[in-house]
Amino acid sequence: MKVFGIILGAIVFVGLLFLNVLGLMNLVPMYITSPLLFIAIFIILYIVNHRKTFKGF
Repeated sequence: MKVFGIILGAIVFVGLLFLNVLGLMNLVPMYITSPLLFIAIFIILYIVNHRKTFKGF
């Protein structure tokens, strides 16, 4: 499941990176593309760094 999430996240990241390049060319509003790219990066890093941790008793 973790590998599937990373692969899907990478595909979404590349798509949103392309969308952000369109935003830099003023074809799509930047205030839409930048938060989407940030959220995609955040989710990918969350999936990679999420571990089973001890939460206490």
